[in-house]
Amino acid sequence: METLVQTIRFHADRRPGTPAVLCEGRSLSYGELHRESNRIAHAIRAAGLAEGDRVAYLGKESEHYYEILFGCAKSGTVLVPVNWRLTAPEVSHILRDSGTRLLFLEDEFAPVVDGMPTAPPGTVVPLGPDFARWKAAHPDSETEADATADTAVAQLYTSGTTGLPKGVVVAHRSFFAVREALASEGLDWIDWRQGDIALVGIPGFHIGGLWWATQNLNAGTTIVVMRTFAARPAVDLIRGLGITTACVVPAMLRMMLTEPGVGTGDFTTLRKTVYGGSPISESLLEESLAVLGCEFAQIYGLTETGNTAVCLPPADHVRGGPRMQAAGRPYPGVRVKVIDGEGRELPSGETGEVCLHTPARMVEYWGLPDKTAQTLVDGWIHTGDAGYIDGDGCLFIRDRIKDAVLVAGENVYPAEIEHVLEGHPQVAEAVVVGAPDERWGERVHAFVVPAPGTGPTPRDLHIYLVPRLAAFKLPAAYEFIDRVPRNPSGKILRRELRDRFWSGFARQVN
Repeated sequence: METLVQTIRFHADRRPGTPAVLCEGRSLSYGELHRESNRIAHAIRAAGLAEGDRVAYLGKESEHYYEILFGCAKSGTVLVPVNWRLTAPEVSHILRDSGTRLLFLEDEFAPVVDGMPTAPPGTVVPLGPDFARWKAAHPDSETEADATADTAVAQLYTSGTTGLPKGVVVAHRSFFAVREALASEGLDWIDWRQGDIALVGIPGFHIGGLWWATQNLNAGTTIVVMRTFAARPAVDLIRGLGITTACVVPAMLRMMLTEPGVGTGDFTTLRKTVYGGSPISESLLEESLAVLGCEFAQIYGLTETGNTAVCLPPADHVRGGPRMQAAGRPYPGVRVKVIDGEGRELPSGETGEVCLHTPARMVEYWGLPDKTAQTLVDGWIHTGDAGYIDGDGCLFIRDRIKDAVLVAGENVYPAEIEHVLEGHPQVAEAVVVGAPDERWGERVHAFVVPAPGTGPTPRDLHIYLVPRLAAFKLPAAYEFIDRVPRNPSGKILRRELRDRFWSGFARQVN
């Protein structure tokens, strides 16, 4: 199989009664997922959309998200999952930039759409009580989708150093390449077994959540999705449903381990935990190994690489071992190199920019050929991360060449926050950096130069930012300074401001 269309047809034929998606006590079998996604595909076409048109989803995790995912695949349209934490202006940008023609909207987020500067483009389909009737008006027969491995199927938005999110277009192959590579070599770094019940802890608007869900659906296992992640409900689901595998970010591990009353007895059914999205501290990893008592696999990659391109397999998760702080090894068929500022490949042990060559890589940045050409060069994704490869071919990440701050696995880019902050009448200039945070990995710290004759307070700035930025992008602290440090050419010395938080850390990410 090489497309999601083939996946759902295959499993609907062979295991129609097997639960595909569990959510809040509701169960959707593979047969039902196939039929309901057929109805959605017919409805999308009846709405006048053609192959390649964009269909957006603004809502939390549910079985409907996966019906719509496969409905888009079967109609040849491209799903644009929108981060529901974003503000109205941020959502508006994504809908306009993608050229969305059909928006599936949960009632909870109708106020966000109502607050957008312009009306949403195309048709809005509410995901409330009438959604079932909307689907039922269309047949559940097969569609005639003609997708190939290289057909675009999703467009996920990731922020960039310019401050405006870019649409990363991924094809069907992004959801098959890694699994096929592992199977071809007989590797069980990450594996999917008959009878597995998988917890999808990462939301589907992230490549990690979408990738993990599709891997399990491709394998015919059952996924358990949470509307939003919370530690106690997650632990209860693992114990109550006998969950065998999970994919989470390190912050989720910490939240579960610090939840009162949680112990080793809550995780007896878990056989493997996959984690990624942000670096993990050695202390958290060791505690997780001890309490969860299962195999661990770390994944490293980007939205642009179709999620994971490098894996630290269970065998390298040895307490006190030399690889506990490594990102891992490339999968079969994936290549890794480290280059200097001139593009020359560096020998092992030397730090430079990490580049990844993977068959799961993105198609393009939507509508941004110049940005695409900068990131995707001769098949290589230039990650913007700084790292080195040791003598055994293991990749270690040491810093970020780009300035992203990783807050609980969410990429937060300083340029975006700085731009909004500098719109405040009492702010002359702002610089944002990441500081280490025990709970979230990193937190946003804002340095602010007040406008002459003014004296804004942190509360003033917070109130100003709340309606303009998603909550995870808001600075955790504000520090007022007289001037921004710059080099002779005028470039901000961001590192000078950032380094004071990171002295004593082996890695300049947390």
